[in-house]
Amino acid sequence: MTDFKDLMRQAQEVRDRFQRLQEELGGRTVEGSAGGGMVVAVMNGRQELLSVRIDKEVVSPDDVGMLQDLVRAAVNDALARSREVAAAEMGKITGGMLPPGIL
Repeated sequence: MTDFKDLMRQAQEVRDRFQRLQEELGGRTVEGSAGGGMVVAVMNGRQELLSVRIDKEVVSPDDVGMLQDLVRAAVNDALARSREVAAAEMGKITGGMLPPGIL
């Protein structure tokens, strides 16, 4: 019976560490950019988009499609970086035991 209690205690510890990590990730930010930094997306470690900065040089009513592509690329870049940060931090908790793509 002691083994089961130990297992449950360990599971609770991991759950507590995971919750603390989620809170910490909410306070960490990453940036993704496109167009040589003309569009920058800022995202937190919980994959929440916090802000988008756009240089006025890329704002043209004649080429809205390019601006949309740059915003999409910057957001996707920030998302990828945010996922990398989350996965690295999660790996510290789980000891790399999670299968790839879980985060």
